[in-house]
Amino acid sequence: MQLLHNPRCSKSREALAALEERGHAPTIRRYLEDPLSEAEVIELLSQLNISPLDLVRQKEELWRELSAGKILTDADIIDLLVRHPKLIERPILIHQNKAAIGRPLARILSIL
Repeated sequence: MQLLHNPRCSKSREALAALEERGHAPTIRRYLEDPLSEAEVIELLSQLNISPLDLVRQKEELWRELSAGKILTDADIIDLLVRHPKLIERPILIHQNKAAIGRPLARILSIL
């Protein structure tokens, strides 16, 4: 069990607390400090069963700057997620080859 975690994010802290309250001790990956590789992003998308765009924090100013006026392919979006991990939605729990974005928190709990 691994939690892609940003300790500065309240939703990420809530997810960690909820897991710990239920007796789980996930491996924490601070993905901003330890970014995912291209292969890891592709695997994560498969585990989440979503498109690359669905993994993007689209309200993030950096996303608006990088995508403005462009038509981006899935490969382009994956490249941006690798180069700018700040754009990845959070928190994400990976457990038994499944993954869930914790927005809402119940999504994470549903894969346990």
